[in-house]
Amino acid sequence: QVQLVESGGGLVQPGGSLRLSCAASGRSIFSINAMGWYRQAPGKQRELVAAVTSGGSTNYADSVKGRFTISRDNAKKTVYLQMSSLNPEDTAVYYCNADLFLGSSRQQVAVSSWGQGTQVTVSS
Repeated sequence: QVQLVESGGGLVQPGGSLRLSCAASGRSIFSINAMGWYRQAPGKQRELVAAVTSGGSTNYADSVKGRFTISRDNAKKTVYLQMSSLNPEDTAVYYCNADLFLGSSRQQVAVSSWGQGTQVTVSS
């Protein structure tokens, strides 16, 4: 019913930049509330990196404040993560998440959907 498709991961040198994108699709999507990015490094738990509400309010992990910027295009149902000043500790699989309402104006069901993940590797 709902797909989140991520793109933009890859290998980058320390100090470099990458931009991740995540597009939501599905005919049953009525509206999208919060969208966010999480990451999971080997041997570690998945953690929130950044999130943005439908109104544009943002929240960041302390470790990425000042280096990462999250944004969204509501018309395109897409969320972006601009990552700068990357360091090896940012190496992880990055996952997109969206809290959506499926259905119609008469009735909606709330769901939380995840993308398949995209690898980000920071290494010289």
